[in-house]
Amino acid sequence: MGATFESNLAQAEKHLARFQGGVLGHFIGGEVVPGASGETFANNTPIDGSLINQVAAGAPEDVDQAANAAWEAFAEWGACSGEARRSVLHRIADAIEQRAEEIALVESWDTGQPLRFMSKAAVRGAENFRFFADRAPAAANGLSLPAAHHHNFTLRQPLGPVGVITPWNTPFMLSTWKIAPALAAGCTVVHKPAEWSPLTATLLAEICHAAGLPPGVLNLVHGVGEVAGRALTEHPHVKAVAFVGESRTGSQIMVQGAPTLKRVHFELGGKNPVLVFADADLDRAVDAVTFMIYSLNGERCTSSSRLLVQQSIYDAFVERVGERAARIRVGHPLDPATEVGPLIHPNHLQKVLSYFEVAGQEGACIAVGGGRPAGLAQGNYVAPTLFSQAKAQMRIAQEEIFGPVLTAVPFADEAEAVEIANGVQYGLAAYAWTRDLGRGQRLARALDAGMIWINSENNRHLPTPFGGMKASGIGRDGGDYSFDFYMETKNVCMAHDTHSVPALGR
Repeated sequence: MGATFESNLAQAEKHLARFQGGVLGHFIGGEVVPGASGETFANNTPIDGSLINQVAAGAPEDVDQAANAAWEAFAEWGACSGEARRSVLHRIADAIEQRAEEIALVESWDTGQPLRFMSKAAVRGAENFRFFADRAPAAANGLSLPAAHHHNFTLRQPLGPVGVITPWNTPFMLSTWKIAPALAAGCTVVHKPAEWSPLTATLLAEICHAAGLPPGVLNLVHGVGEVAGRALTEHPHVKAVAFVGESRTGSQIMVQGAPTLKRVHFELGGKNPVLVFADADLDRAVDAVTFMIYSLNGERCTSSSRLLVQQSIYDAFVERVGERAARIRVGHPLDPATEVGPLIHPNHLQKVLSYFEVAGQEGACIAVGGGRPAGLAQGNYVAPTLFSQAKAQMRIAQEEIFGPVLTAVPFADEAEAVEIANGVQYGLAAYAWTRDLGRGQRLARALDAGMIWINSENNRHLPTPFGGMKASGIGRDGGDYSFDFYMETKNVCMAHDTHSVPALGR
């Protein structure tokens, strides 16, 4: 028999007790460190708005201390063998699995994400560490490139201390997705988590330290982006910044890092299309469309938030999706029956709600939802929503809403579907449903997106590249693509002593 809402609640309260009534500090050089300024900010649960704890507001002095700790630790960690790093990262994965329930419960309370998804996110975090742990021994390997009179070969070496700035939607898993490859490559890290979801970043830092990660290799500074984030992106010891978040923030980070010529890796916003053609397996397509927008509260960078449906099946297909959306269970995230929980923060709730007025002004139909669900007056709850009869240039079809809100747009044929799909500033992901294999191949080439799924929801295979085009990002994660960012590639050219050396002044 599975866990009940009551048992989940009791376990969550036990794990949260350590945070309540105190101030959550930074983790620098292997120790918990209070903020230099003494300033704090409140961390409230989106479930009912009640206070969880206070958090140290990171100042430039805190970031400087963390960056110096990472700088000092880099000499040893960067020179450490890949086999030794693999051993440490596997111990971290073991510890994540042992504390998976704690991580999931704390994150659900902190973010409002339903426990049914957060339990998997904790396990995925361990998988990320194992995946990159096993690649650590070969991370420095390169290519053999022989020529007639010379032998060229390449090798890679870790870049140095890096900054990792992570978002609030699935914070633990996304932190591991960035931090694990950095550590496997031999880099040291200063991590700044989103201020709206700070708790599990502390758990990860504790886990890594207890598993034997040397002091200073992973450092954590809490705080707001305008202060702590900016200090991190401008610090001269930090050689690169990996950021997940809004496109506008990514452009600001590029400006801030320009004076120190920082390397950047961005996973940014998206307004991802899912194209449904009349010849598709419509039963499977309904499942995928519904899951990819309403799971994770719609707060997912790869959510298919634009539903493009061929005109001949538009009304019937949109009606089926609407019926499913209307039946989605909205409630407390620790309730096993809950499918959509509260949004992360009151400010974000108001942003999402504002688009319901926009939809009406633009002439779209609010087919399902369009407000707060009945009986959930407290907390940041919003009903799963479907906009129908929308047009491609409407704001609801152009702007990233980042909530459980789907905009359905009709198209006549393949050419128009591609035109509408590509007609936004973003290019992170795209999905297409068709039984025509030729069409699937054509769409894969024609769609402006870094990741494309044909007849599938978002299915992740860790060796594959993850990242976007246009305003959706720069660079790729996954497999050796991650090492391309966290490592420098050198070429070494050795002569055979058989070539003719040019001479001057003989």
